[in-house]
Amino acid sequence: MKPNKKFIKKYLKYYIDTQGVLPGKIEDFGEKYRSQGYLTRNQLYQIAYESSTRSAYHVNKNSKKVCKEVTKNILDVEGDYSKIGLITLLSGFKAPTASCVLAAYNPDKHAIVDTRVWASLERLDYLNERKETFDAEDYVRMIQPIREIADSTDFSPTKVSYALFAFDDDVREGNLH
Repeated sequence: MKPNKKFIKKYLKYYIDTQGVLPGKIEDFGEKYRSQGYLTRNQLYQIAYESSTRSAYHVNKNSKKVCKEVTKNILDVEGDYSKIGLITLLSGFKAPTASCVLAAYNPDKHAIVDTRVWASLERLDYLNERKETFDAEDYVRMIQPIREIADSTDFSPTKVSYALFAFDDDVREGNLH
């Protein structure tokens, strides 16, 4: 099965009832990021807290200067691997949390990824293995089919990722891990 517009609409509605990252908060972070041209350590902490409350405290290990420098430099770097790799250099940012930063800045190009999104892509035959932890290379593997789905449904990659998250939440039997 390949996701179509009806699938995405259905699961975007369903997403509201999941424990996923709140789209409105990601949009707010994106507005701040685009207007400032960088994110502060406090803003990065807030994004990390939205994504992974257990590991957000690691963000405070980064200096304020480094947080600003890295998030500013991401805007000048070409390539998905380089962008996600740069943000994962910061403490508290593995690929799933780092994807929130990229999706906040540019939801029309990037997506929020995690175990549920990977599982949905695997279930839908875009990926052919199970994974529970992700790095920059895995983000690149996920973003390509997400963009294909986005192109074919006229939804942004970020919205596609919310729908894929919700799809897994809906169809998964048993525990996530």
